[in-house]
Amino acid sequence: MNDDYDDIPETKSKSQSKREASAAQDLGRGLVEMPASRFKAIMAKLDLPDNLTAALAECRGITAHGGRRRQLQYIGKLMRGIDTAPLEQAIAALEGKDRASAAALHQLERWRERLIEEGDTALTELLNDHPSGDRQHLRQLVTKARKERDAGQPPAAARALFKVLKGMMASEDDEDGNEQGGED
Repeated sequence: MNDDYDDIPETKSKSQSKREASAAQDLGRGLVEMPASRFKAIMAKLDLPDNLTAALAECRGITAHGGRRRQLQYIGKLMRGIDTAPLEQAIAALEGKDRASAAALHQLERWRERLIEEGDTALTELLNDHPSGDRQHLRQLVTKARKERDAGQPPAAARALFKVLKGMMASEDDEDGNEQGGED
């Protein structure tokens, strides 16, 4: 008796269709407004229809408010016809990489500040965590950075210390990646 109703396909409500259309347009707006390097990375990673790629590129060059709004609506219309899940995943992955790299830079800045403030105690802790570092070279840079800070000079040694820390940690990340790559 209830089997008659199982054959009827479910239809979306008008409100649900509008929410999906709005979400597609917002995704298109996000693509148009993102920095050029990020936009190029996502476009290279995904195989989007040519008309959508062209519409996105064209919209990035439109400055007139009305024309841009109409172009975004057109992009939303085109995006309703494709599966947006891969696009959303690519954007999320790219944002995750950006957050991870920002967090790594903040960690380097914290190490630099600790080394300048605390000296040998922080240096010992750093070298326990990252044994690839050159103690003598790091100590010299820390001493120079402290002297520059106290004298009110430009932070040339502090910048050099940051570069050394970045190189030291990047080489350890590369070694970790090579070790993990060999296990697969």
